[in-house]
Amino acid sequence: MTHPFPFSAIVGQNAMKQAMILTAIDPGIGGVLVFGDRGTGKSTAVRALAALLPPIQQVDGCPVNSARVEDCPDWAEVLRTDIVEKPTPVVDLPLGATEDRVVGALDIERALTRGEKAFEPGLLARANRGYLYIDEVNLLEDHIVDLLLDVAQSGENVVEREGLSIRHPAKFVLVGSGNPEEGELRPQLLDRFGLSVEVASPTDINDRVEVIRRRDSFDADRMTFMMKWQGEEERIRERILAARALVKDVKASDKILRDCAELCIALGSDGLRGELTLLRTARALAAYRGHGRVTRRHLRDVAPLALSHRLRRDPLDEAGSGARVSRVVASVLG
Repeated sequence: MTHPFPFSAIVGQNAMKQAMILTAIDPGIGGVLVFGDRGTGKSTAVRALAALLPPIQQVDGCPVNSARVEDCPDWAEVLRTDIVEKPTPVVDLPLGATEDRVVGALDIERALTRGEKAFEPGLLARANRGYLYIDEVNLLEDHIVDLLLDVAQSGENVVEREGLSIRHPAKFVLVGSGNPEEGELRPQLLDRFGLSVEVASPTDINDRVEVIRRRDSFDADRMTFMMKWQGEEERIRERILAARALVKDVKASDKILRDCAELCIALGSDGLRGELTLLRTARALAAYRGHGRVTRRHLRDVAPLALSHRLRRDPLDEAGSGARVSRVVASVLG
């Protein structure tokens, strides 16, 4: 088995790593959108985090990775009852993927050879209980992105076509990445991602040297490099698992709820998804830090992740949306 680069060994990119950790704690946050230069560790971070997480337990042979035999869909015709451990799935969605490839379609081979109508699951089935990664998401066809975001929110894939009526669970963390210079996502699609991060190539010479050093060591002797970072990987894994157990019990006062609303009003965020995502993300951060209550400190730390991509564009603001959020946060929260 090929080991991905350790999550904890990624140099810098702290905002991106924090966003991915928070969605691992609470997948209901709604996924992560990462915009920035090529070669900044976007896909590396997704695969590294998935490898860091504990393996999932699933029914052997189930195409949707069901944890229990009774959860396997009838159309899957799963005959085994053995429970096996498998790594958290990471499924890549290529730009040229058709809708049938994504959601699933009629199994043509069985239809022709046996005369049976059977469902051939798509990428959404494979991604259930894991991650769906889309590189260059800004170049993906709009109807495919709409479909993905609807499924990511509902947690269920519904296929009604060619005489088939199929439903199956499709709960995954959606991670999209791209270069904004090659095209932008529509505002309504931006809003459907829970968190967003802008990444850039490091400008500090020491950081760049450290990136080279670590990658060279990893390529030269992967097992030794993995052993070196095993302790830090285990520490992050244990913190994520502890946060998953704690997050539902983290309290948020009415004052915090008011702070969330005031921030979104001050920023001109449309709808109420901003407040809900901000609160949920702050709760996940509090749990990761072992805190039982959301504070303004948590809101300050996650506001740029949860709100930067929800702002109306200001052509006169050369500093960008992240700077705007930071200014408003300082004004509202002190």
